[in-house]
Amino acid sequence: MALISDAAARPSATQPPPAFDVQRLVRSELNALEAYTPIVPFEVLSERLGLPVEQIIKLDANENPYGPAPAVLEALAEYNFYHIYPDPQQTELRAALAEYVGVPAGHILPSHGADEMLDYLCRIFLRPGDAIVDCPPTFGMYSFDAQLAGAEVIEVWRRPDYSVDVEAVERAVLEQATGRVKLLFLTSPNNPSGTWLPDEDLARLLRLPVMVALDEAYVEFADHPSRASWALRHDNLVVLRTFSKAAGIAGLRLGYGVCPAWLMETLWKFKQPYNVNVAATVAGLASLRNLDHLRATVEKLKAERRRLTALLETISYLRPQPSEANFVLCRVVGRNAKEIKQALERQGILVRYYNKPGLDNCIRISVGRPEQTDRLIEALREIDAVRL
Repeated sequence: MALISDAAARPSATQPPPAFDVQRLVRSELNALEAYTPIVPFEVLSERLGLPVEQIIKLDANENPYGPAPAVLEALAEYNFYHIYPDPQQTELRAALAEYVGVPAGHILPSHGADEMLDYLCRIFLRPGDAIVDCPPTFGMYSFDAQLAGAEVIEVWRRPDYSVDVEAVERAVLEQATGRVKLLFLTSPNNPSGTWLPDEDLARLLRLPVMVALDEAYVEFADHPSRASWALRHDNLVVLRTFSKAAGIAGLRLGYGVCPAWLMETLWKFKQPYNVNVAATVAGLASLRNLDHLRATVEKLKAERRRLTALLETISYLRPQPSEANFVLCRVVGRNAKEIKQALERQGILVRYYNKPGLDNCIRISVGRPEQTDRLIEALREIDAVRL
């Protein structure tokens, strides 16, 4: 047998490496993954629409139109240690959250937005071949993150009034092979319908042999209390919360999970050590020190939601749905919802458009300031008077 020297076996410095298809290194199941469609910020909209930022009314992403409390901006400006890494255990923030939520700090994990908690749950619980139960129409990140983990998404569609079909969820879980369904994602109030999940339905679903993730991103706007404390009594419940909506700091990406004790042990090992940045922590703490301002803003938005809904009911082609969030979903009747969205956009008014199962020919309108509502309604009435 001929021996090949090491020098002969190695390619020369000028010899190109053997050709190969580098794309085959990517996980094959990602080829079929549909990208999540995010909402773009003011500066991108301004350039796209050819309008100055101050003329844009952004009612498409459920952001708080009042922004953070003035004290939050002051705290961010006055903080002097942005050059120092953040506390990996967010000790001060967790203590403040414990007082706000009413659960011990040992059950709270701050995160880079609630989306990071969703990602953690999917990567902790799911492997290829596992499954989640999703209840569309709902927030798209649940199915997106599950598919990233290689899991199957079992869809149990909501009823026409957007309530969860509890019996169908039970069948979907129990008819699968034992242990295949690992996660059930629920939202209350639901996005995009604003629907509340009743206590009795949640209690019944918690009896299933799955981990339940209850997303409460909009709970401050609801006429019902949070179920965060339930995570202390149910080992299979995680409640997700956020500072993006009520506190008005969506751009800083701060959320948190309220978790059973056994899961917290795993999360501390699993999470990135510096997942919550210093600016988000400073803003979160300042928000929690100014709860009177936060609650007053929430009450203004709830009052404006009621006014917005009443005004939308006067538009002949809209059918607003009851909502306990900071947005109102509208079915469009006799007109094309996409054309309505485009006509509003030409005037610098942004709303969310849907045309998919359960949301055929719909728009979702975030609650804005009263003057923004007035301009929106004026534009909708002008559309009502003409054929697009």
